[in-house]
Amino acid sequence: MPIPRVFAPACVAIAFGISTPAEAYPIDCAILLCLAGGFPASAECSAAHTEMIRRVTPWPIEPPLQLWRCPMNGGLPAGSAGGDVPDDVRHYREGIELWQVTKRSMNSSGGREVHRTISRHHYDEGGRWVRGEASLLSMPSWVDQQIIEHNGIGLAGDFGSFNGILMRYHDYRNQPSYTWISY
Repeated sequence: MPIPRVFAPACVAIAFGISTPAEAYPIDCAILLCLAGGFPASAECSAAHTEMIRRVTPWPIEPPLQLWRCPMNGGLPAGSAGGDVPDDVRHYREGIELWQVTKRSMNSSGGREVHRTISRHHYDEGGRWVRGEASLLSMPSWVDQQIIEHNGIGLAGDFGSFNGILMRYHDYRNQPSYTWISY
């Protein structure tokens, strides 16, 4: 039975009592519960957020949330993509979006050269973590806004260089949170 979004913070508090050591629970359950609660301040949620970031940096090596590893996964077989999950869980999983961006600006004998690489990673409706190339024109405005906020420059201009990953996810109130990782 799905957990209503309004109860997500209470679930985090109950699931992670003060006496529970960080190693005593499956990390993917912690990622799911802490994600729903907006990664509240706790040792368990800090460890869950750190693991989520480790999985996607310096490039998206593996999916940030692996529901098949969590006993609360609704009976999914091990290694399953996770398409058959409760609606609330699907909401959190499909709310994770990752943009991998690279920009290189350099002077050359022909003038200024700018190279950009943009890819989008997300969970599809079947629960598979998919990657697709993206263009500057297909990129939502919030991506460039976050890049500018964290780098002082965006993808559109002719100057500046950076490599990074921008991850967006939503909590139980459907409020987005952003994590920028430079590498």
